[in-house]
Amino acid sequence: MSDLSTTTAAAVIDQPTRPRAALPALCLTQITSWGIVYYAFPVLNPQITTDTGWSAATTTAAFSAALLVSALVGIRIGRILDARGPRTVMTTGSLVGTASLIVIATAPNLALFTAGWLLAGLAMASTFYQPAFAALTRWWAPDHVRALTIVTLAGGLASTVFAPLTAQLTNHFSWRHTYLILAAILAAVTVPAHAFALRGPWPPAPPPARAGAAVRTAVITRSRPFLLLATALTLSAFAMYAVVVTLVPLLLDRGYTATQAAWVLGLGGAGQTLGRTLYATLARRSSPALRAVVLVGLGGATTAAFALFPGPYSLLAVLAVIAGAVRGNLTLLQATAITDRWGTRSYGRLSGVLAAPATTASALAPFAGTALAVPMGGYPQLFVALALVSAAAALIAWHTTPPGRTT
Repeated sequence: MSDLSTTTAAAVIDQPTRPRAALPALCLTQITSWGIVYYAFPVLNPQITTDTGWSAATTTAAFSAALLVSALVGIRIGRILDARGPRTVMTTGSLVGTASLIVIATAPNLALFTAGWLLAGLAMASTFYQPAFAALTRWWAPDHVRALTIVTLAGGLASTVFAPLTAQLTNHFSWRHTYLILAAILAAVTVPAHAFALRGPWPPAPPPARAGAAVRTAVITRSRPFLLLATALTLSAFAMYAVVVTLVPLLLDRGYTATQAAWVLGLGGAGQTLGRTLYATLARRSSPALRAVVLVGLGGATTAAFALFPGPYSLLAVLAVIAGAVRGNLTLLQATAITDRWGTRSYGRLSGVLAAPATTASALAPFAGTALAVPMGGYPQLFVALALVSAAAALIAWHTTPPGRTT
C-alpha cells in the first residue's frame, strides 16, 4: 500500500505545473500580436507608399528586415526559453512591439521607419509562435500537440480579425494614426496577458528517452534528415510568406478594392483555423515525412490556383480559405517537426535552429516577391514561380526521416 502511495505521489510531482490561464492567454496574444505586428502591414503598405512617396520595394524591405532580425535572434531566445521560461521574454517582447509601432507611426523619414521595423523584429522573435510553442511543449508534454493545436487555431484568426479591422480604420484615419491605435491595442491586450498569465514554475527539461542516450544538439543539427527538413521548410516558408504579402497587390492589380483584398487576406486566417482542427487526425494517420510532402505540395497547388484564376471574387474567397487551411497545417507541421523526429528534449534550442533559416526565408520573401514581380511580368507569373518552389520543397520533405524511424 505504501509503495502505491509513493508511486502516485511521484507521478504527481513529475506532472508539470501548468498555469491555468496560460493557454487562453496565449490564444489571445497570438491573435493580437500576429494581427497587428504582421498582418496590418500588407493592408497599410499601399497607403504608406502613396502618402510618403517611398517605393513599395523599400517599405517592404524594412518589413523584411524585421523578419530577418527575428530569425537572427530566435536561436538565442530559444536558449533563454529552455532555461528560464516564457514570462519575461514574452512580456518584454510585447513592450518592445508597442514601442516599435510608435516609432513606425511617427517616423519622419525612411531611415527611422526602417529602425522601427528592426525593433519590431525583436518583438516578433519574443512574442510570435516560437516562444509560445516552447512554453506549451514544456508545460503540456506529453499532450503538447493538443495545446499547440488550440493556440494555433486561435492564432489563425489574426488576419481574419485584424486585416479587415485595419482596412476599416484606414477609412477614417491615416496610416500613422491607424498604427498608433493598433499599438495601443497591442499594449492593452498582450502586456498584462503575458505578465500575469505566464506565471508558474518552469519544469526542468525532460530526461533522455533511455538512460545514457542523451542526444547532443550539435549531432542532430548536422544530421542529413535535419538539414533536409530545414531546407524543405525554408523553401516552403519563402513561398508561403511571399504569397501572404503579395496577395493584396495581386488582387488590386486585378481591379478589386482594398477592402475586398483585405477580406480575402482575412479569409485565409479563417481557413487556418479550420485547417488546424484537422491536424491531430492527420498526425495520427500519417508519418511525419508523408505529412510534410502532402501539406507543402498542397501549398504549392493553392498558390498556382491564385495565379491561374483571376476571378470571380467568390472563387478567390474559397481559394483563400483553402490556402489558409494548408498554411495553418504547415504551422503545426513545423511546431511538431522536432518532437515527431527527436523528442521534446532541448525543444527550444532545436526548434530555434530549425526555424532560423525558415524565418530568414520568410523575412526575404516579402521584399523578394515585391521586387521580382515586375521583372517577371507581374504577380501571376510570380505566383507560378512560387508554386514551383513549393513543389521542390515537397520533394525534399520526403527524405526527412531520421534513421530508425518510419518514413
